[in-house]
Amino acid sequence: MRPLGFAWRSLRRRPGRSMLGALGVALVGALLFDMLLLSRGLVLSFGDLLDDLGYQIRVLATEGLPGATPPIRDVSGVAHALAEVNGVDDVIPVRFGAAEDPDGLQLGMFGVGGSGRYPWRIVEGDELAGAGDGIPAILLNRVAADRLGVLPGDPVRLRGRAPAALPFTEFRVVGIASFPFDPPETMTAAVDLHGFRRAYREADRSDLADMVMVSVASGAGAQQVASDIRAALPDLYCFTNAEFLDRFSRTDFSYFRYVSFALTAMTLIFAFLLVTTLLTVSVNQRLVEVATLRALGFDRRWITQELVAESALMVLAGAAAGLPLGALFAGWLDGILRSMPLIPNEVHFFVFHAGALWRYGALILVAAVVPSIYPVVLASRLPIAATLRREVVS
Repeated sequence: MRPLGFAWRSLRRRPGRSMLGALGVALVGALLFDMLLLSRGLVLSFGDLLDDLGYQIRVLATEGLPGATPPIRDVSGVAHALAEVNGVDDVIPVRFGAAEDPDGLQLGMFGVGGSGRYPWRIVEGDELAGAGDGIPAILLNRVAADRLGVLPGDPVRLRGRAPAALPFTEFRVVGIASFPFDPPETMTAAVDLHGFRRAYREADRSDLADMVMVSVASGAGAQQVASDIRAALPDLYCFTNAEFLDRFSRTDFSYFRYVSFALTAMTLIFAFLLVTTLLTVSVNQRLVEVATLRALGFDRRWITQELVAESALMVLAGAAAGLPLGALFAGWLDGILRSMPLIPNEVHFFVFHAGALWRYGALILVAAVVPSIYPVVLASRLPIAATLRREVVS
């Protein structure tokens, strides 16, 4: 009989212990799979979110985070120079700020230039295209519209938040938008650059932007376009989505990678202890059986293969059940983490990727082979005659 077939029959002879072992491996495997998803989930989620915006390059005045660097001056000239770079499809200057209504409700506000694709999704009403009669247009997210009690077509009075109190400016709500980086319960508004300057009572000649977003034409590489931008505008700081994610995966997002690594190591230790204990107990209870097989002519190699096959069958059965179980746990844990303050609505901590599945398979294979080493050594060194004599005497 082949070792694999004998291992299968051996597991079937002890269904309770076999099912308990597979269940333990399934729970451990589910946790292991979730930790592998967590290790890169936030980075991949942010990457998907940035790619969905349609803009692959950001340009700032200095190295730093958007909104935390000095403004870009003469942004009209910068936008024109960017549009002349080979491979650039669209350019949108962006300004960041905050506003408040007469009742003191505060909301984030950003102004955008250009007339191309905007980084939001209209859910009700129209796009930013002016409200007519000289009143600047404004987009609100659903939270802001509900708290301000306005609908598309209604006026709303806001002013930019500044050290000195500013007069209120009347805007016309043209639509309700979904902004990709909005945390829950956050009020957000978007206006064009003219409306932004009106809210802050800046002169129309104020030609500033906190960031310029650049989209790359189809067929052009973002890295090459970024290199051309650096050559054309050496005084500005430019980075691609991939460079942004690489930087944050090594700094801000590294916390989740370290947590994932630590929990993965602990999970593997639990898996090793569990499988080793189950196989060792199984071998200790079957010493006479192993000795009898050796007496009948089955060599150490066959015994080794049978024990490794038994470990592999139990671990693989548990690992297969661990995948859907891990998916359920991931959804539950993701909901808990996303409920933290300041987490954008569309960001997820657990994101499936093929690399996690491959690493899961490799680690499960290790968890099936390594724990069987001690039981194999125990069985291979078993004294046949002494074991059988002890069984007869007892």
